[in-house]
Amino acid sequence: MSTFSGLGTAASALAAARRGMDVVGQNIANQATEGYTRQRVDTSAIAAARLSTRFSVGAAPGHGVAVDGITRLGDALLDARVRESSSSAGFWSARALAATTAETAMSEPSEHGLAARLSKFWAGWQDLAIAPDSGAAASVVLESAAQLSAQIAGGYRSVATQWSDTRASAERTVAQVNATATQIADLNAEIRDALASGRSANEIIDRRDGLVQVAARLVGARGTLEADGTMTVRIDGNALVSGDSARSLTLDGPMSMGENGRMTVSWSGAAGFPVAVDGGELGGMLSVLAPAADGGTLAGIAESYSAVATALAEMVNAQHRQGETATGQPGGDFFTLSTTGPAALGLGLAVHDASDLALASAGGGPLDAGNANAISEIGRNALSPDARWTGAVGAFAVSTAGDIQRARLSDAAAVTAVTAQRSVAAVDGDEETISLLTYQSAYQAAARVLTAVDESLDVLINRTGLVGR
Repeated sequence: MSTFSGLGTAASALAAARRGMDVVGQNIANQATEGYTRQRVDTSAIAAARLSTRFSVGAAPGHGVAVDGITRLGDALLDARVRESSSSAGFWSARALAATTAETAMSEPSEHGLAARLSKFWAGWQDLAIAPDSGAAASVVLESAAQLSAQIAGGYRSVATQWSDTRASAERTVAQVNATATQIADLNAEIRDALASGRSANEIIDRRDGLVQVAARLVGARGTLEADGTMTVRIDGNALVSGDSARSLTLDGPMSMGENGRMTVSWSGAAGFPVAVDGGELGGMLSVLAPAADGGTLAGIAESYSAVATALAEMVNAQHRQGETATGQPGGDFFTLSTTGPAALGLGLAVHDASDLALASAGGGPLDAGNANAISEIGRNALSPDARWTGAVGAFAVSTAGDIQRARLSDAAAVTAVTAQRSVAAVDGDEETISLLTYQSAYQAAARVLTAVDESLDVLINRTGLVGR
């Protein structure tokens, strides 16, 4: 064994301790960096060289320490759990947001809601039945009817506006997913090149995994780590990102709620090849934008407004036609209902003057108000517009409560998953301080070994043969 081998051993110890201090410094510097995963230096002992010659001196110590690499202390299972919980949280959060927004616009139950407006409309007819010759009471009925039709139309337009806003949000989400996919592909290329050349890619992996988590929350993407260090990101089983290549998505479908068809997501440049998005914020938005027949939240509310308008026009018109005006003329339609477009937007008044109100029953005379009283009782019918609206509001309230509860549970699960992930990957200041002291002591000890070996060599080289002089 060479006399100078001790110098190499001490030098390797110095290099390993210095690398350890560098990594600890990197951890401490990024203690507050979001998404950073702590790192650790991996070392191994260098075994003694095998010598089987006449000059062998028996057992010999090893030749120091080798730095094998810098390990990123993440957990792939916990990372996958975070992505899965983020996908679920994004889906239910999007649904809960849409439901609560629509619920606020409905203003039920309150004095500004449609149910209260219907009650005022029937009460106006009741007042008119009590005083059929009152011009003021007749004016109240006509004004109340105009306000009722306007509120039904306004409620429908509010839902239609929210539908358009949600569609625009879905467009922005698709654009964000496409941009994220491109960034992931670029980082995959950097990671592959770094690992192939023996460099550390830990910080690049942190950035890449953070973007994959974003894709999971946006569109329910799933990631699979490949042997070359890249991550394949899939949606509906098909690769959104594979290696350094990224595909893009396109959102297709109606531009307004009144148009036929349903919203679909497909691969860009692959017409007719749809992507089933059932997770993430985009999946939640698509479920909200779906037609009423498919359980679409907003289209279902819009249909409820139209159902109320249709029932109101049909039931009031049917009863109004059975009565007579003060001049003995048979009653006609009270409401008009357009045959084109949504019924909620086509509801209007056919009667504009008090003299055209058919308040009397057939043959009841000019002061009879039997028909007006019958109209005022429509609101108590089991199939009345009031009953339809109450049922729709009740069902929507239950659905909204369910979406909100699922959103809370999924958010809690996501927080739990992130907490578990960070408990493994996050930097602990106390632990890093201890590691720093350990490496510092090792560095000082290695320096002392180097000094001792140097002094020994000095004696050997410069003082050999000087004994006795």
